[in-house]
Amino acid sequence: MTLAWVPFADPEQGAMLIAVAAVILGYTGFRFAVAFGYLPAGLRGGAKELAVRRVRQQHRLVSRSWLEFSVDGRNRWLPVYFEPGLVTLTPRTAEIGGRKVSVDGRRMYPSGRVRDSEPVGRLVDNPERVDPEAIGRTGVGRRVLLDAQSAVAGPFAGLLWVYVAGGGVGAFVAATMVGAATATWLSAVSGSDPS
Repeated sequence: MTLAWVPFADPEQGAMLIAVAAVILGYTGFRFAVAFGYLPAGLRGGAKELAVRRVRQQHRLVSRSWLEFSVDGRNRWLPVYFEPGLVTLTPRTAEIGGRKVSVDGRRMYPSGRVRDSEPVGRLVDNPERVDPEAIGRTGVGRRVLLDAQSAVAGPFAGLLWVYVAGGGVGAFVAATMVGAATATWLSAVSGSDPS
């Protein structure tokens, strides 16, 4: 989306669009490296069998899934990318460590580092009994709706762009679309949870 506006931009605007695209690609690469275990997510030592439970964090417009577990009597929280199996995940034993997380043979992908302190906001526990209709409420439409909430930042990015770099209505529209798309992308790549 960002690079689609480059042919219509003047050299200064084109350079800025390329810079935004480079930041997006770099941060996406970093997130993939953490998720696939190429970069550490704070999982120390070898693989351990630990009891885990899934909690969902709700803080302002942010909703994320976390795996909560205890190590040496201290609670830890690991953010993970959403997958429909998390909705029906009851407390289980997981293999955690060695830059990999596996619950019942299914790999979970970390979306950030392990935390020693409880995540901010309201934490909602997964129910003890599985709701058979829960997976039906986690479709692509719901995910896009959740991620697109942050697109409200787009017009503010457009106004800032026009104020700093100049341009008319066309520059405002382009910057608004790039800002909205970038905000939506940031929400998705951070590990949003549509459940």
